[in-house]
Amino acid sequence: MKIIERYITRELLIPFMVVAVILATLFASFSTARFLAGAVTDSLGLVPVLRLVLLKTLIALEVLMPIALYVAVIMGLGRLHRDQEIVVLRSAGVSEHRIIYAVLIVAVPVGLISGFLSIFARPWAYEESYLLNAQAEAELNTDRFRAGRFYGSEKKGRVIYVQSKDSSGKQMKEVFHYLNKHDSSEIILARKAYQPELVFGQRPQIHLLDGSIYRLSHTGKGDTVVQFEKLVYFTDSGNVMDYRRKAAPTAALMQSDRPRDIAELQWRLSRPLATILLALIAVPFSRASPRQTKGDKTYYLAALVFAIYYILSGLAQTWVEQGTIGRVPGVWWLYAVMLLFAISLLLPGFWRKLLLRR
Repeated sequence: MKIIERYITRELLIPFMVVAVILATLFASFSTARFLAGAVTDSLGLVPVLRLVLLKTLIALEVLMPIALYVAVIMGLGRLHRDQEIVVLRSAGVSEHRIIYAVLIVAVPVGLISGFLSIFARPWAYEESYLLNAQAEAELNTDRFRAGRFYGSEKKGRVIYVQSKDSSGKQMKEVFHYLNKHDSSEIILARKAYQPELVFGQRPQIHLLDGSIYRLSHTGKGDTVVQFEKLVYFTDSGNVMDYRRKAAPTAALMQSDRPRDIAELQWRLSRPLATILLALIAVPFSRASPRQTKGDKTYYLAALVFAIYYILSGLAQTWVEQGTIGRVPGVWWLYAVMLLFAISLLLPGFWRKLLLRR
């Protein structure tokens, strides 16, 4: 890059990184507060909750990065305009095309990163978050049980005791489980137990080995004792994690003809395009005069334009999901409109020249 391009890109990258960090921090803080306010921390423990927050933040980056770049272009170029540095550059022969080129030097890599997050990181993060959520919804999670301590739940009428655990925390010995029901009580004793890793299509469960089940009736119908070599104890309410399109690999979505899968695929593929087009649309809104303040109408108009884009992007995806619009034009009509809008803002004489040629 030449000196001018390096200077402009630096003026864009600094506010971009600052805004991106602020947005990611705010989102992570909001997610953490929401999880802490609920029962997720009690079910999972602090470390898995923090992991869940990081996964949610990673998913949000595909949306936060285009927003951060849009704001950064307005802030960075706006400062150059207010300090009359753009005027000096223009007098030195720097054209508008070179400024747009400098914006693209930043926008294209950011768009590619956003696309990578959307195409590859998004499904992985959703799958991991679904697994953690399923683990949190399960009634029992042995990862948070410490050996040699009793754990009770007055609401569930449950008492659990684990005498020892191995270094991995997955294998348990001498397990005691008591559950008080409306008309009976149940005691399970097992010499060994372990909780397998949770995968899609499988309910959360604990495997108990070499033990007994004592069912004590409260109604006088008689007590029962059952010996077992292996008992699979399901710890959830019966919901099985099935196919979820947000966690599906991109390659699998490409082979699907279902409208919801098509909408999800096109959303992922459109992230780089949306990032670049938003950066280009932001360029005209950065053209501030030396006396222009940050509260000028131009900035409110820029916010309005972004709000309209955000609403239309959700609307376009919903139409594809509902089958109102097919695979073609899909969501791509929105980005065609954005491209024409960007051209009309960046090149005011473009349409006049085009009409004159006809």
